[in-house]
Amino acid sequence: MARVVLPSTLRPYTNGAKEFDVDGPTLRHVLDALGDRSPALERRLRDERGTLRRYVNFYIDGEECRTLHGLDTPLAATTELMIIPSVAGG
Repeated sequence: MARVVLPSTLRPYTNGAKEFDVDGPTLRHVLDALGDRSPALERRLRDERGTLRRYVNFYIDGEECRTLHGLDTPLAATTELMIIPSVAGG
């Protein structure tokens, strides 16, 4: 079961929840489960084709998933998944 950690900017889409424990063998499965729990959160993480939004970073035990296997990155029972949207501004 992976531990999913969300920053404050995404918590309004999860009724304020900071963390979730989610079962799933890959990042794709965990995001599917999160989408079932919170469709509003899902729309901020993946586009209509199911592709990761480029301005959202997914860190699996400290490594960005795009440098691993993307959505097919395997997750262990002790995995920590941090989801962090990029911050823009000037």
